Amino acid sequence: MDELQKPQTPPGAQGPQDPLIHSLDARSLRGLAHPLRMRLLNELRHEGPATASQLAAKLGESSGATSYHLRQLAVHGFVEDAPERGKGRERWWKSVHRGVSFDGGLLEDHDPEVRGAADLFLHEVANNHTRELATWLGTRHEWSEQWNRSSDMSDWTLELTAEQAAELIGEMHELVGRYRASAPGFAAAPDAERVRVHTHVIPTRTDRTDPSHPTNPSD
Repeated sequence: MDELQKPQTPPGAQGPQDPLIHSLDARSLRGLAHPLRMRLLNELRHEGPATASQLAAKLGESSGATSYHLRQLAVHGFVEDAPERGKGRERWWKSVHRGVSFDGGLLEDHDPEVRGAADLFLHEVANNHTRELATWLGTRHEWSEQWNRSSDMSDWTLELTAEQAAELIGEMHELVGRYRASAPGFAAAPDAERVRVHTHVIPTRTDRTDPSHPTNPSD
């Protein structure tokens, strides 16, 4: 799922929003925070319109379950009918947005149901990242040598303040955004492939005895 996590922001302090990115609020978060709904939405975003039966076969679910959860996603504005793809009584669905924006303030909402939905949402995002990495490792032999050389699984350990970490996240998002804006698209670049970019910036505990004398991290 194309998901952007934002720091807690005072109301009205945000700049213009990308109309293709849906900013989650408490209500829409409760409508999305379900493992199957998030997987259904991923499939529609990444693979294009599909029917409940097609999605059920791909995800190993019953068509009754996928149909129900697609309707719930529609109620909350995440998916809609794709009538141009329908034939007869066959109902096709498509994603409304390119991605969602998650505000970290939802994790501190006064409503425990919202906090629980926020926690479930983030765990499912992490699970999806793990699935995507596992799929790549299991199928990389199917890709060309050039694409194998152009893949990346790196991690670093840095010593940052919270403010520096937020600055780093902003710069990484800006960089990815420039590539998204400049991408020529499949029609103009027949050799283009869909590329998934994961970014994780997370603090970790250390066993330092004196926090005023940090050790040099090793990558």
